Amino acid sequence: MDTTGAPRELSGRALATALRTETTERAAELTALGTTPHLAVVSATADKSSAWYVRSIARAAEKAGLSCSVVDLGPDATPATIRDRLRALSADPTVHGIILQTPLPAGARLDDLASAIAPVKDVDGANPLSLGRLAAGLPAFAPATAEAVIALLDHHGITLEGRHAVVVGRSTVVGKPAAHLLLDRNATVTVCHSRTHDLAAVTRTADVLVAAVGRPRLITAAHVHAGTVIIDVGTNPTEDGALVGDVDPAVARHAAAVTPVPGGVGPVTTALLLQHTIRAALTVE
Repeated sequence: MDTTGAPRELSGRALATALRTETTERAAELTALGTTPHLAVVSATADKSSAWYVRSIARAAEKAGLSCSVVDLGPDATPATIRDRLRALSADPTVHGIILQTPLPAGARLDDLASAIAPVKDVDGANPLSLGRLAAGLPAFAPATAEAVIALLDHHGITLEGRHAVVVGRSTVVGKPAAHLLLDRNATVTVCHSRTHDLAAVTRTADVLVAAVGRPRLITAAHVHAGTVIIDVGTNPTEDGALVGDVDPAVARHAAAVTPVPGGVGPVTTALLLQHTIRAALTVE
């Protein structure tokens, strides 16, 4: 890794464009054969940032030639209502991909409800069966954000084999699946979390640091060394409507390369969700 000069910006925009172009071409081919790939997004929240994200997915899907249904059950939806809708969508032959958007209403658990999504339509890898297959190295849809981490590293030519990768965060959405994907690429992986003693001492050993904890600017210059490649998964809204990552911008001066927020992992995640829907359409059909 080149540690001289200004750090490289690991933008995700060019990769996302390439993925969307491929998706658009494949969607057109499927539609010409009589099958329009159909993504359903189930939402049960009044969270404004979540609503914005769902709208962005719908716009991106339609622009790429996919059909996208947003199923808004409202913030008062019961777990039973959400589960029933997920089961109905799973049984609907015209629906190829299903996403359960978070946050969920009080009392609703993602792992419990996501088990109602058929694995062949689980394009964001939320069903525990999908996560288990991923951990076992079996075919499954990986959570798109975790896969975006690997896709970005590959796109920018960052070597993983034999490197020490440190993942900060152990969620089933990003941290744990990202760790498994990094292991599959022969990296040596350490996972940190809220109970890790002396977090900075661990992260300073990283060749590749994945920040996925959802705490604004948690990672500072004290957490990295000069050769670190940083993937910032954080998208934390500020009071003025901007987004900041889990990494303090000042850290860029001390790293070899870093993803921007926004414009890094985010656009790749959305593009991968659409690509997964294409794969699901091919499988279901």
